[in-house]
Amino acid sequence: MAGAARILLPGRGEALTITRPDWAASYPPPSSRRVYAAAHVAARAGGVIDWDSTMRFREHLWALGFGIAEAMDTAQRGMGLSWAVAGELITRSAERLAKHRAAGTLASMASPLACGAGTDQLADGESHSLPSIARAYLEQMDLVQGAGADVIIMASRALAASARSARDYLDIYTDLLSQAERPVILHWLGEAFDPALRGYWGGAFAAASDTVLELIERAGAKVDGIKLSVLDGAKEVALRRRLPPGIRLYTGDDFNYAELIAGDAEGHSDALLGIFAAIAAPAAAALRALDLGDLAGYRAAMAPTVPLSRVIFEEPTYHYKVGVAFLAWLNGLQPQFAMVGGLERRRTTAHLVRVFELAAAAGALTEPELAVARMTELLEGA
Repeated sequence: MAGAARILLPGRGEALTITRPDWAASYPPPSSRRVYAAAHVAARAGGVIDWDSTMRFREHLWALGFGIAEAMDTAQRGMGLSWAVAGELITRSAERLAKHRAAGTLASMASPLACGAGTDQLADGESHSLPSIARAYLEQMDLVQGAGADVIIMASRALAASARSARDYLDIYTDLLSQAERPVILHWLGEAFDPALRGYWGGAFAAASDTVLELIERAGAKVDGIKLSVLDGAKEVALRRRLPPGIRLYTGDDFNYAELIAGDAEGHSDALLGIFAAIAAPAAAALRALDLGDLAGYRAAMAPTVPLSRVIFEEPTYHYKVGVAFLAWLNGLQPQFAMVGGLERRRTTAHLVRVFELAAAAGALTEPELAVARMTELLEGA
């Protein structure tokens, strides 16, 4: 069968047949939702960054209509990628974007590049004063804004360790927002993604939500929205319904995103998701259907990606980046299954077999013959 391949996976009695999914090579940026894919960093054996593949991956996401959320935790911020290298990543992505804009080869979208500004030039495990945390944030914001990108103010391990009350968060963030050149995206990352961020915003979820809302009220037009990654759909909806008009809730919920993006009569979430980098083609098709008012078509394309995402993001959740790089390799978007710091070894072969099966079911393996050849290579080397 043309565009199909078969593989017998360990512990399975029958061969799995994978057929080429019927997704388009490109899609226009969604008009009914604003969506960012948090992109990973491709590497070669030994953990050296493969800059060519890393940039081509961003072009792949732009072609499918996604904005890029650059230098986020998906790119191994705090897990192998230093601020110095993250700064280079931001600069390279901004330059690649400028090149495509000049050539007219990128579809027009509201915000094609938003980059993470944090405080990771400050060493973990040490005490840092609030002024030094503010300076670290501003250094990174200056680089992002100087590159012409939008700013995502990342959650800070240093601030989580040093803040003594919600007031400390409000003071730091109010100062940062006063110096933002354009509206920013706030970033609320739950402890499943980074245990060092437990209690961010100064309390449990309800109290933390009050702090975020007070900050947004203070900041006025300086906030575009907030990315929320707490893996609890009910909490996200509760916060979304409290946001002032015009402030977006970008779902970072890699378990419940399908329903949160679809929304209900009272509203919907936009999205800033690491899983989009792994399911870009079916997700783009789903979002196109949503734009056309075809909710059934949206669900048909997006729903099968959810079981895949739940496995990729299973505990320990912060190792989800392995699944993103694995699928990029299977789809020919990087030449080796390798990550910065050798992180690809943090998931078992059994886990990767489940990812492979669910990716096939979700239509996330876009080159079946290549995917089977590479999976066979991995299993033979296991």
